[in-house]
Amino acid sequence: MRVIDLFCGCGGLSLGFQRAGFEIVAAFDNWQPALAVYRRNFSHPAINLDLSTPTAEVLANYEPEMIIGGPPCQDFSSAGKRDESQGRADLTLAFAATVAQLKPKWVVMENVDRIIGSRTLVEGRHLLQAAGYGLTQIVLDASLCEVPQLRRRLFLIGALGGDDEALCGLLQRDLASRPLTLRGYFGAQLGIDHYYRHPRSYARRGVFSVDEPSPTVRGVNRPVPPTYQPHPGDTAPPGPNLRPLTTRERSMIQTSPPDFVLLGSKTDQEQMIGNAVPAKLAEYVGRHLRSYIEQHAAAGLPSGQLALALLLYTPQCCPKLVCLHT
Repeated sequence: MRVIDLFCGCGGLSLGFQRAGFEIVAAFDNWQPALAVYRRNFSHPAINLDLSTPTAEVLANYEPEMIIGGPPCQDFSSAGKRDESQGRADLTLAFAATVAQLKPKWVVMENVDRIIGSRTLVEGRHLLQAAGYGLTQIVLDASLCEVPQLRRRLFLIGALGGDDEALCGLLQRDLASRPLTLRGYFGAQLGIDHYYRHPRSYARRGVFSVDEPSPTVRGVNRPVPPTYQPHPGDTAPPGPNLRPLTTRERSMIQTSPPDFVLLGSKTDQEQMIGNAVPAKLAEYVGRHLRSYIEQHAAAGLPSGQLALALLLYTPQCCPKLVCLHT
């Protein structure tokens, strides 16, 4: 299935869907440092394009059967101002409008879970539904999807002519029973038992153990300040051996491969790593979506019906879904 990635950044979503067996034919963004990194790590085109307005004419040349993308989340993120009037929220609507014009068979949008309840998500869903998409909306914790990081992200998956919430049970079926820790992922590779992660305020702890998942990787990575005072939640006292994670280690916590090429300034690298979709989280979604598509094709059912016919109803995920059991 031919896929294009909008707001591709340095390529976490592309990498995951590529691992899941999809053919990424092109990627688009307008942040040059991220595009430079993307081009070094993928063989397909990565194109500088302003995605703030619908760009269906340009994208149609790639004949996509699926559009994936993670529009900027700063207007919804806990790390941002959570102010939809700042303008970046409109990029989510531009993404939805572009999909509505092109009408690929499938669409996958990723964003922070705080977008739920926002005006932007409501309007974006309306655009996609009016274009004929049945929508599955689900929040996944990356630490339950083979990523050693607590990172809750919303996925909105649209099937042209499909049913709402058709993939919800399938996406919940294989979640891990407990979060993946850094030690569980890296073994002894990091060579440390505790590390420093700069808190947003000193009301929060800054020292973490490798025997827990990493907190959400942000675009900020600072050394231990001399003025840091121990916090009751710290897993170890500050000391001369305490260090922050390196840029490479943070990239690997985002489940990029060890040989993933990073370019540009340290500030740019940290920002694009913090912005990225963890590759294994994207792979988890892509793998289950591919399974659904292949089962649908084999069964010859109308679009969007297979999950209703075969999967158990999961009330926590889809409280309005009426499921057919066979």
